[in-house]
Amino acid sequence: MSEELSNKVVISAALAGAVTRKDQNENVPYTPEEFAAEVRKCRDAGAAIVHIHARDAEKGGGPTHDLDIIGATIDAIKEKTPDILLNLSSAISVVSTPKERIAPVKKFQPPLASLNTNSMNFSVGNWKTGEVTLGANNVFQNTFQMVQRFAKAMKKARTKPEMEIYDFGGLYNMLFINRQEGLFEQPLHFQLVFGVLGGIPYSPINLGQLVALMPEGSTWSVCGVAKNQVNAGLAAASWGGHIRVGLEDNIRMPDGRLAKGSYEQVEWAAKVAKLAGREVATPDEAREILHLLQ
Repeated sequence: MSEELSNKVVISAALAGAVTRKDQNENVPYTPEEFAAEVRKCRDAGAAIVHIHARDAEKGGGPTHDLDIIGATIDAIKEKTPDILLNLSSAISVVSTPKERIAPVKKFQPPLASLNTNSMNFSVGNWKTGEVTLGANNVFQNTFQMVQRFAKAMKKARTKPEMEIYDFGGLYNMLFINRQEGLFEQPLHFQLVFGVLGGIPYSPINLGQLVALMPEGSTWSVCGVAKNQVNAGLAAASWGGHIRVGLEDNIRMPDGRLAKGSYEQVEWAAKVAKLAGREVATPDEAREILHLLQ
């Protein structure tokens, strides 16, 4: 990679997720048209990638594995913003089966898709009281069999796996199965996820240890729940990483007010990159930086 590209920050925007709702922030998109409008704003603000969890607006806006809805969302996005890089979720929801989770990658063959790396408790809680407020019985299942099956499907689709790392166990899982010849195209790309209840929070020590464990030449980005988003993004900009923002992870801006949309957080990330002496990558540059297969 050229020195010029190594100084670029790839900004991703995760627009909705599986949990965030309009009653928390009215700017969470549900319909294909809402997704398309938000993606256009994010691209104009500096995002090279958008991470998509499609929603079923007719059933209350919940996450969906319906391929028709996902397809309509992708079509609307590409019509309005043809150069944006799509990153599809292979998590989708806690009720989706493994077959339903990987089906969108097989059908739509996006440049990127999330590859979740370990089974874990995955919940929402009140960090002041220690009360689990949502998903107290949730287990986010990602067995070795599932991870390997998803990885093979992504390779066949020429989709770059974005390895979602919620804790050190997930990273060590990927380091282990990366020993399998030909399972992954090299170098690997990691998304370090901080602050999920069931995972690890952001700290400089946690970030530093995770980065130090990665294979040489790996690329990495950070995202985080609520304030973890801000702290991790600031560190990544100065440490040579990339940044994910968006209402999936945090409905607020660093000053505590509700974000006007994921695009406003992208604007913040672009400012952070510039303060760190780096420039914001275009989609074409991001394709080269992350060694995408298409």
